[in-house]
Amino acid sequence: MTVWVTVAAPVSGQWPAFQANAGQGGAQPYTAPRTPDGQPDLQGFWSNQTYTPLQRRDGVTKAYYTSEEVAAIEGGAAERESSQTEPGTIPDVHYDFTQFGLDRSQAARARNLRTSLIVDPANGRLPQVNAEGRRRAAEVAAAQERLGGRWDSAEANQLDDRCIIMGGVGPPLMNTGYNSNYHIVQAPGHVMILAEMIHDARIIPLASADREAPPDGLRQWIGLSRGRWEGETLVVETANFNAKNPFRGSSDQLRVTERFTRVAEDTIVYRFTVEDPGTWDRPWTAEMPMSQTRGPLFEFACHEGNYGLYNTLVGARLEEQQASDETVEAAGQTRDR
Repeated sequence: MTVWVTVAAPVSGQWPAFQANAGQGGAQPYTAPRTPDGQPDLQGFWSNQTYTPLQRRDGVTKAYYTSEEVAAIEGGAAERESSQTEPGTIPDVHYDFTQFGLDRSQAARARNLRTSLIVDPANGRLPQVNAEGRRRAAEVAAAQERLGGRWDSAEANQLDDRCIIMGGVGPPLMNTGYNSNYHIVQAPGHVMILAEMIHDARIIPLASADREAPPDGLRQWIGLSRGRWEGETLVVETANFNAKNPFRGSSDQLRVTERFTRVAEDTIVYRFTVEDPGTWDRPWTAEMPMSQTRGPLFEFACHEGNYGLYNTLVGARLEEQQASDETVEAAGQTRDR
């Protein structure tokens, strides 16, 4: 497997450089092929599957692992995933068996030596949530408590379990644990990014003199995106989120700037910066490779009201009934003594 290592940019504002086959050096800069209208060609099928966490784990103080350390981490994680064959608790019922393609070790991915996807702040951790963000989080928690537990009703369940929207569509594009695949299509004036999880498509207009920014009152689940080319890099700025699908607790002030740079035939470097003064007092940035994979993407047939949600809720009620019956039986045995 090709190893991609990030090297700090020597000049502020420049993109990080990437070298293939770490340690050999001397690789010539890659120039992406061009589309018919002359833009860098990002088209094809890509995966952002990774074992690298968004935040650096507790106790890890370095920015990079060695290749040997990454291999050990990935091997251990893959072994745990492939051994998920024992029934567990109701919340895990959907994943309590191994299916082909449902673990990260079976997916195309570019090895990332970073200890976290976050590259700024330098500690690889999210900035502290500010007072406004903490207040909003408390309000959300109180509203959730009024609805009951996650398994008490469909309304109390999470958006992904209800098949309304999942994190993979972004922005930003985050790996979803499995099926973390994308189809990028370019046309004059537009870029389309189709996410396999859960078959959502982002249609991104490219900047032109006659295309105005969307009005502030127009807000959507995945915001409204506008793109432009900066040399070899596609830059996509997204705002106008409705905050019904918050990213890491974000508010409707969220603004995400994404950068896609093809650095090899089989690799796109994806970098994003998150700004949200309603949640964090400073912006933060993460970076990951996207690895070329085989298409086509098949429809991920998740829909609200699917059997998985129904079965989960019924199973939770059954567990409660069984626990109640055992309590009654135990009380009867006590009285009989």
